[in-house]
Amino acid sequence: MVKKISTDEFNSMDKSGVSVLDFNATWCGPCKMLAPVLEEVSEELDGQANFYSIDTDDNPDLAKEYGIMNIPAVVILKDGQKVDMNVGFVPKPALIDFVSKNL
Repeated sequence: MVKKISTDEFNSMDKSGVSVLDFNATWCGPCKMLAPVLEEVSEELDGQANFYSIDTDDNPDLAKEYGIMNIPAVVILKDGQKVDMNVGFVPKPALIDFVSKNL
């Protein structure tokens, strides 16, 4: 399951393990296409990584902190450290590969 979070929630959460951050916006077409794909991937990789959705319009400081210039952007964190990023829509097999190589 992909959990929608705010900057405050992000700053106070436990960042141990692998976290997948989906930076998006409600007006973004590719973001809307990626959301259901990311949901499926989160179910398939349940227990291996935590999945979060972050609206860049509501949380600009968090987007800036992670260098988000274009959306959708998927950022992988390991124990709170950014280790990889993918920008733009990707189909499910490519997204599974992207997340899996960072587990």
